Amino acid sequence: MINDKIRNEFLENGVVLLKQIIEPDWILKLQKGLEYNFQNPSRYKCVYEKYNGDEVFYDDYCNWNRISEYRNFIFNSNISKIAALLMNSKKVNLFHEHVLVKEKGSKKRTPWHQDQGYYCVNGRDNVSIWIPLDKVDKYSSMEFIKGSHKWNKIFLPTKFKGYDYDHKDKEFEKIPDIENNRDKYEIISYECDIGDAIAFNYATIHSAYGNNSKNRRRAFSLRLTGDDARYIKRQGEMSPPFPEVKLRNNEVLDCDTFPVLISS
Repeated sequence: MINDKIRNEFLENGVVLLKQIIEPDWILKLQKGLEYNFQNPSRYKCVYEKYNGDEVFYDDYCNWNRISEYRNFIFNSNISKIAALLMNSKKVNLFHEHVLVKEKGSKKRTPWHQDQGYYCVNGRDNVSIWIPLDKVDKYSSMEFIKGSHKWNKIFLPTKFKGYDYDHKDKEFEKIPDIENNRDKYEIISYECDIGDAIAFNYATIHSAYGNNSKNRRRAFSLRLTGDDARYIKRQGEMSPPFPEVKLRNNEVLDCDTFPVLISS
């Protein structure tokens, strides 16, 4: 399922393409869950782009507790085992899920950003597993800066609408202008068939094209943590905000919001 070559590529590059790792039945369940999600969005749903009054780029997160298809996939598929093997961790916690849709014709790029600065978690043992629910060509997919998770920097979060957060953590740096200096970085991206997934570290800098394909671009992204993950309350704004979490700095994440999926 995850051999040494794949694990080493993930650990070294901060990102790896996982070919045909998600079974078709799970894809169908996640598609069903996503449709229910956006018929019944949470308070966190956000729309980033409209065209002729229609929403063409939007997302939502932290719905696994109320959407059975998401919960079933998280707890009953082999996704947590995949994460454990990638991270080389004995323990896996759920952090949250995030669903994103770019309809056909969406032009807006997801800005270059790093997830670590948004999150209330420290540690190197973590993985986001981005699961496309439609075929994605290379120029409608995500882009990553190879090895950027090893820069040992946390960058200020940027809202997908294209401006900085109002409340900033003074310890973080402003992210470089990558888009206008692409030749300075080793940028990689992947074409994805249904059943593929892209796994990347929270510290890996990434972006995404608009949807230049002939179909929708729906994605279910699962955020998981490993052995060294610890809670941190950032000085600045956090996303997701997790207002119900009462953990103290440097505590393990184990709680109802961040349940343990694997422990050995």
